[in-house]
Amino acid sequence: MIRTRFTELFGVEHPIAQGGMQWVGTAELVSAVAEAGALGFLTALTQPTPEALTKEIERCRSMTDRPFGVNLTILPSITPPPYAEYRQAIIEAGITAVETAGHKPHEHVAEFKKHGVKVIHKCTAVRHALSAERMGVDAISIDGFECAGHPGEDDIPGLVLIPAAADKVTVPILASGGFGDGRGLAAALALGADGVNMGTRFCATREAPIHDRIKQAIVANDERATELLFRSYRNTARVAKNAVAVEAVRIEREGQPFEAIAHLVKGARGREGLYICAMGYSVM
Repeated sequence: MIRTRFTELFGVEHPIAQGGMQWVGTAELVSAVAEAGALGFLTALTQPTPEALTKEIERCRSMTDRPFGVNLTILPSITPPPYAEYRQAIIEAGITAVETAGHKPHEHVAEFKKHGVKVIHKCTAVRHALSAERMGVDAISIDGFECAGHPGEDDIPGLVLIPAAADKVTVPILASGGFGDGRGLAAALALGADGVNMGTRFCATREAPIHDRIKQAIVANDERATELLFRSYRNTARVAKNAVAVEAVRIEREGQPFEAIAHLVKGARGREGLYICAMGYSVM
């Protein structure tokens, strides 16, 4: 068993976190991660309302008595969700660990800390990690350019970013982006991290609530199987390479505004694609 500052701080057996993933971070997956001795995060915004999140937390507690947390991601969206209400639901449910991500988390971090919640903040740059540390977060997930989701705008790979963060940040660090097995964990620890934060790897598990053919595609894919969306909008996202992603990139490269691709990338379409295995129907 590997003990690190991360395992000590969050009371888990292994220096591994399952980060928040929209439409994937549900009680089935998170409870399985917890039972295995790692730290899993329910994804708050996967639930349609704060009340539904409260019920999902209760459902997860019925499946495990081990530690787990909730992810709250604050990103630009067509219709912003009620972030403060989701935050309050997390606090009132007695959750003790939260993973935050996205823009301007100061208000949320302050409220979580006021109620004794430990906060891991996801960062894609050392300067952001230092800012989050000054904000009072308990740990940092440092996300290299390899990561799925939102890798930031600096394009710095983990091999450079992780040791750079370890040299300057004093709170525990999780390395994120491209990790999927013990080799990656060993490398992350050697680079100065206290563990790894994985997302896509947990999609390819029996407990992940997505279609089996999508899981098989993840396993079969090679290192070229992603696309970068929203580059020109300064909100870069790494997604699976499929017909919809390729079309969205083509339109974006023509200099079109976001509205020209909004119908292709909307969240509801992505959810449907993951659950019914419409791999050419949505961005994933």
